[in-house]
Amino acid sequence: MADDLSVPRPASGGAGPVEIDTSVPHSARIWNYMLGGKDNYPADRQAGDRIREIFPGMADVALHSRHMLRRCVRHLAEEAGIRQFLDIGTGLPTVDNTHEVAQRVAPESRIVYVDNDPLVLVHAQALLTSTPQGATDYIEADVRDPELILREAARTLDFTRPTALMLMGILGLVPDYDEARSVVDRLMAALPSGSYLALYDGSDTDPDYVQALSTHNARKGVTPYTPRSPELIAGYFTGFDLVDPGVVPVTHWRPDPWDTPRDIACAGGLARKP
Repeated sequence: MADDLSVPRPASGGAGPVEIDTSVPHSARIWNYMLGGKDNYPADRQAGDRIREIFPGMADVALHSRHMLRRCVRHLAEEAGIRQFLDIGTGLPTVDNTHEVAQRVAPESRIVYVDNDPLVLVHAQALLTSTPQGATDYIEADVRDPELILREAARTLDFTRPTALMLMGILGLVPDYDEARSVVDRLMAALPSGSYLALYDGSDTDPDYVQALSTHNARKGVTPYTPRSPELIAGYFTGFDLVDPGVVPVTHWRPDPWDTPRDIACAGGLARKP
């Protein structure tokens, strides 16, 4: 992969090329490195290694949170009958992306991905492989701009029909909790009854994890990530009907039969809008 990439913005992002600064680590690329991907740069790998030096379990957090995403999408498509997904903070393509899981169950599913990393845009074509019956789209936008996201997503999704809003590991990038709550509320307000909120985020339950993030956040130029208590993470679901088993460590959310769940510093859940 070249060290300098200049890519055009999609129509939703305005005019002009976007320069990717490969000298500054980015959360999507660090996460890709933790998952064993190749779409990252030396700065991302160095940042990831520093985190793992303090908290060796970081790779487990990345892997098990990804497994929860897969299980949530499978439940939504198989059991809840959801056919529309708005996946914000999607990150770089990996195995079992949202559209792949959903369209295996229901080929007519429609998925919109949202991320603010230009490198994700470079690889968006890998995300935009849909079944003929369904559709996928990509929006370059920040989670803190719900109105832009909803406006652009409406080109692909019908917001009069139940939709799954997926905020997997993204709200920790919004430092102020009240603002993060506002983001969730504004997005869910636009979705009809019968829609779902799927969400997980890093929790403050492991001191080593918190220390690793503190070290990472102190680096110049990085976007800080804020772990929160399970109680605050549960607060995002206020007013919605939680699906069993509620807000739990991601390893405990409907684990596969072959899994042996153990607590990790990442909690989440799934809830239905009444």
